[in-house]
Amino acid sequence: MTDLACARGGVTVLAGVSLTLPAGRALVLRGPNGIGKTTLLRTVAGLQPAVSGRVLAAPESLTYAAHADGLKAALTTRENLAFWAAIHGQDGVDDALTALNLTALQDRPAQHLSAGQKRRLGLARLLVTGRPVWLLDEPTVSLDAASVALFAEVLCGHLAKGGAALIATHVDLGLDEAAVLDLTAFRAQSRSLGGVFDEAFA
Repeated sequence: MTDLACARGGVTVLAGVSLTLPAGRALVLRGPNGIGKTTLLRTVAGLQPAVSGRVLAAPESLTYAAHADGLKAALTTRENLAFWAAIHGQDGVDDALTALNLTALQDRPAQHLSAGQKRRLGLARLLVTGRPVWLLDEPTVSLDAASVALFAEVLCGHLAKGGAALIATHVDLGLDEAAVLDLTAFRAQSRSLGGVFDEAFA
């Protein structure tokens, strides 16, 4: 992305953000709550327009995992993954089930999964998209320590295969080689608010 500015609720929250994300690398976004991490990820994902600047990645190279798990409640664990695999013209459902420790739950409807199990299933969707760049917004929400470690292993495997990840997280995923970008330096100041940007509006 080059000189990207993004807004929430009509207020520009970040401006002048430029970064490059090479294959095989992860970049962790940091900054206080309300700084605009989610807004930046949504903008990069194409879910909202940028105020200015450019996202140079091809849209079909990106997949986004946010706070919502993106599951169909009446479908089983396997059926949910098969649905997303078909949408992306991919397979690998069995591998995704194994990777996120969901095989024993494959016939259980998503509505009967615990919050942590739903989160693992939501993250397993990443593996059946076939897309190289993962945009992750607090991916470990609702996960216990063992599941965080499991996802970290999946993420490291993705990077080892030449994938990339842009991650907003406060959790240490053990990505020793990951770069860190603190967004505090890119906080925008709204002239309409007298030059003072209040985090309550972020």
